[in-house]
Amino acid sequence: MTDIDIMQVLISSDPSLLDLDAIVQFLRESYWANERSDQKIKKSLKGSTCFGAYYNNRQIGFARVVTDGATVYWLCDVYVDEAYRGLGVGKKLIETITTHEDYRNVFGILSTRDAHGLYEPYGFVRDHGKTLTRIPDFLRKN
Repeated sequence: MTDIDIMQVLISSDPSLLDLDAIVQFLRESYWANERSDQKIKKSLKGSTCFGAYYNNRQIGFARVVTDGATVYWLCDVYVDEAYRGLGVGKKLIETITTHEDYRNVFGILSTRDAHGLYEPYGFVRDHGKTLTRIPDFLRKN
């Protein structure tokens, strides 16, 4: 684990700061996006508001927000570089998004297998089975 000053971590939605190679690598290492092609990952960024976490001019975290701009947003692809986990980077990233002017007064949804404790302090609640999802054709194992 790396020791950092969390106050020095910049969270920004400025697309010019995004490190596309780092984002592709982050998502390749994830359980939810490891079967996406590089092309599909890069295309998803274009249709989203992307937030990066940066320390010493290096991207160490990422999150994507997909929204209609009025009623709902979907928070997805949240990732923190393994060397920076447990240091508050994920918390700072989620706090920045949930307090952002564009998102604080609309419904937020997300899916997680194992990070409920990260999201619940920011107002996300488990829905106990109300959400349905559709698996894309390329992932179906028929």
